[in-house]
Amino acid sequence: MSFRRLINTMILTTYFRSTAAYRVRIALNLKELEHELSPLNLFTGEQKTNEFLNHNPDGLIPTLQVGDNLLTQSMAILEYLEEVYPTVSLLPKDPIQRAFVRALAQTIVSDIHPLNNLRVQQYLVSDMGASDDKKLQWYQHWVATGFEGLETRLKKSAGKFCFADTLSLADVCLIPQVYNAHRFNCPMDDYPTINRLNETCLILDAFANTAPEFQPDAT
Repeated sequence: MSFRRLINTMILTTYFRSTAAYRVRIALNLKELEHELSPLNLFTGEQKTNEFLNHNPDGLIPTLQVGDNLLTQSMAILEYLEEVYPTVSLLPKDPIQRAFVRALAQTIVSDIHPLNNLRVQQYLVSDMGASDDKKLQWYQHWVATGFEGLETRLKKSAGKFCFADTLSLADVCLIPQVYNAHRFNCPMDDYPTINRLNETCLILDAFANTAPEFQPDAT
């Protein structure tokens, strides 16, 4: 894939299994933007070091360094990329349609993902005393709760992609969440539309090449 040259190369702080970082990796590749990856190991706690906390006090990834500026929160980063590099657009032009696509994306990033990310799972085990089985039950419950409503909406809106036949922010957010659902053995038979969209997107290089197993820090 060819990349558009930037005066200041963007540097993405990432972790190969981070759903939020995966979203940004996809968008950068869809927009064909030159960038460097700076892996951070969340599992070993590198995000809690003073060095990183001085970089980002929230102790979260992804971050995107653009020149002297540091952007945080995946959705804010995605909106920035959309505003500055709109040639390959991830949002429809019509305001109502844009709101609909944003709602699909927010269902994933606000209602599903925060309840099952790594720090929540670690808290369930270390502070709440949850067993591995209970942790898995928690994860699968919230994925199912979110996917049920999402599947219903996608049956009405989806064509080739989440919103008709045009790639959008919704697809960028959906595919990483489906990856995690498979990783944690979530039953997926009730979501044929989600499964179809996932298979369609993963044929595309921007999705396939940014998958966790192909990242430099994959272990």
